[in-house]
Amino acid sequence: MIVATILICCTAGAGFIVYNRSAVDDIRSVDAIVVLGGERDGREEFAFDLARQGLSRNVVLSDPYGPYGTKLAARCETRDPRFTVRCIPPNPSTTLGEAVFTRNLATANGWNSLMVVSWRYHLPRARYIFSRCLDGRDVLMVPVPGTYSVARWAYQYLYQSAGFVKAFVQDPSSTCDGSQPGT
Repeated sequence: MIVATILICCTAGAGFIVYNRSAVDDIRSVDAIVVLGGERDGREEFAFDLARQGLSRNVVLSDPYGPYGTKLAARCETRDPRFTVRCIPPNPSTTLGEAVFTRNLATANGWNSLMVVSWRYHLPRARYIFSRCLDGRDVLMVPVPGTYSVARWAYQYLYQSAGFVKAFVQDPSSTCDGSQPGT
């Protein structure tokens, strides 16, 4: 019983450090702001606010929902003279797919600096995947401001940890070209 309690406490402590206290980059001007997909939960508006502050002239929204994402459809129609909005469906519809389309856009547009926006608990895994696919580019990881319930943290701890395991076992030379399913 004592060993199990110690193991649970150590595991929870490690998760807290990895997902709640991980490195976050300072916000600064970049060639493009990329918003990773997921629930429509304020990420897009946060990115738009950053662009309105003059931090980028390009905002890219991951669109994993296609025609089913009515909230995102309205965001994709955003018109602002200060920045351009692009909505891109990731293929595969995963963080890896988002890294692949980001790499392709960066190459096509000559972008060397990028800001990736997602929830705090997703950033460590996103940083790992993006670092494998966007070698040589300056990629900032920035969390959406917010707080989370203990239940959400517990679920995300398990989900993100499983995603990390999947990302670790994938060969980046075969996955970053988008040819295999990702995380």
